[in-house]
Amino acid sequence: MHYYQESSMSLTVLWLVLSLYFSSSVHSLDNFSNGSLDMFLQDFAFRALVRHRPHTGALYKASLPANLSGMEVSIARIRSRTLWKKGATLSSFHIPSRTVPVPHVRRLAIVYQNLGNWSSHYYNVSGYSLITSVVGFMVFDASNTRAKSLRNISLDTMGKPISIHFSNLKFPDGMESTAARCVAFSTNGTIQFSDMMLPNVCYTSDEGHFSVVVRLKRKHRPWYPWLIGVVLGSSGLIFTAYFVLVFIRLLKTKRIQAMERQADEGVIFDSRWVGSSKMPSATVTRTQPVLENGGFP
Repeated sequence: MHYYQESSMSLTVLWLVLSLYFSSSVHSLDNFSNGSLDMFLQDFAFRALVRHRPHTGALYKASLPANLSGMEVSIARIRSRTLWKKGATLSSFHIPSRTVPVPHVRRLAIVYQNLGNWSSHYYNVSGYSLITSVVGFMVFDASNTRAKSLRNISLDTMGKPISIHFSNLKFPDGMESTAARCVAFSTNGTIQFSDMMLPNVCYTSDEGHFSVVVRLKRKHRPWYPWLIGVVLGSSGLIFTAYFVLVFIRLLKTKRIQAMERQADEGVIFDSRWVGSSKMPSATVTRTQPVLENGGFP
């Protein structure tokens, strides 16, 4: 019984440790910058290269942790002279012949990345929407695959472009292919646009990350609510002005009637009977005659 309790407690502690480990891994993935993510993925790619006896030009897929589900990382090891003679095709990238590594090395490793559903999490362009996954490649000195870290190098294509083929390119409803633009995310953080000269194909002359974008549509508000508002507002103003004029006219009419009533009530007439009717009669005032010499008659 005591042994069973100790075993149960040990399993509980182990489960808690593993839970904390994996939760911290997921959290750290969300907090990766683009550069640190590249280093993290390259480490898994190098492990795949070490596990195999690599054949020139063979593409080896790296095993990624569960919290990186949706991403794809592969690596290929190529001789410099093979790259010069034949070039190389690495998934969606095609490197032309007559390409040399800079600085020159005997063997080089090319790491391919497809960020899948994580693309928009790490890369975005203001005013544009990604319509493909972000793919990228990096080149390293692979003369010594047992080294703890591989040196990053670049490629010189002698002026020829490196083509990137996006096979699963889907345009939004009602949008033509001419609206799409190629976008390159350089390692120094700059973003470069270029026109898509051929369907589903972009070009580059250097390593980095690439995708296809379309400009975001602005939502147009319907015009009829605005027109209805103008009509209702104009009608309201007209009716308000009409009722104000009617009100002013009524006030003026009442004021005139009040003045007439006061005038009528201010004159007092005597009344007398004429036959069987009583009628108003004003008091007769007769001006007394005055002689020319100022005396009365």
